[in-house]
Order: sequence, then structure tokens, then C-alpha cells
Amino acid sequence: MDNKEKMLSGYLYDATDVSLYKERLSAKDLCFKYNHTKPSDVKKRQKIIKKLFGKIGETFNIESDFWCDYGYNIEAGNNFYINHNCVMLDCAKIKFGDNVLIAPNCGFYTAGHPLDVEKRNKWIEYAYPIYVGNNVWFGANTIVLPNVKIGDNVVIGAGSVVTKDIPSNTLAYGSPCRVIREINKEDKMKYFKNEV
Repeated sequence: MDNKEKMLSGYLYDATDVSLYKERLSAKDLCFKYNHTKPSDVKKRQKIIKKLFGKIGETFNIESDFWCDYGYNIEAGNNFYINHNCVMLDCAKIKFGDNVLIAPNCGFYTAGHPLDVEKRNKWIEYAYPIYVGNNVWFGANTIVLPNVKIGDNVVIGAGSVVTKDIPSNTLAYGSPCRVIREINKEDKMKYFKNEV
């Protein structure tokens, strides 16, 4: 099993592997190109993202700056929006459903390093996937760590560090992120002005 196969299978792998290094450079070149393309040049920007991502829905908008490690491990559904300064360390799969909103300065990190200093000093890593359901909103400065699943219709509050799975239909926030309550019928009317 080569290092790429190990990386994609959740085994410890050598992050300094030459072929992985070349793939990261290729992805970062595309990110650089994307980040330096005028926001008004929508077609060119969409073409770059379609080349970079493993899969992307028909309607999406990703604000600059955006950075990732490989790109091909990122999948997103329709109506996908990322605000400024997002980082995705996609050494493993990062999969988003439909109608996902990501606020500024968010990070999705599948990669990690061993606690054992000898392995860590040899640039050994591991990578576990992140799965995000449909209709999810991430508040600003949220971090999602490896091996996390987030259900449908979830709101993750700003500044959260998501270390564990979050069930569907919930509001969750904090560091570490935890479920605060279920999203309910009263939330449907919370931001509407009452008629006179």
C-alpha cells in the first residue's frame, strides 16, 4: 500500500511522500489562481473550482481566499456557499450536502498528527473524513476536526470547535462544540416582523 492509499484509508502515512507533495502543489497552484482571479470573473472562478474539487453542485460561490491540500477529496452539493478565508485540509474526504453555508474564517481539518513524538517528528500523519448533511450553517471562526459527522438542518454557532458528531435538527456551539437544543417551530418565526 503506498502513502496515498494509506492516507485515503485512515492509516498512518508519510506526509513527505513525493507524489503527495506534488499533488498538494498542484492543488495550491489552483487555489492561488482562484484567489487571484477577479470576483467578477464568475465563469473562470467556477471553472477552477470544478477542476479543483472532486465534486461540486450546480450553484455555488466560494469567496477568496480559499485554500485546500488536495481538492479532489472535497465534495459539495447544490447551493454551496463559503465566505472569506476558508481552509480545508482534505487529506481524507470532506463531504457537504445541499444548502450548506460557511461563514468567514472557518476550517475543516481531516489531518492529524500522532501524540507520540518520535512518529510525529518523522512527519507521520493520519486523516479521517468529515461528513456534513443538508441545510447546515457554520458560524464564523468554526473549526471542524477529523472524524466528525454533522447531521441535516444543523446550525453550528460562531467560534465553535467541533470534535464530535452533531445530530440533525440541532443548534450546537462552544469549545468543544456541544448540542444546546433542538431547532423548533418557534425558530421559524424568530426573525420575522409581526404584522400590524
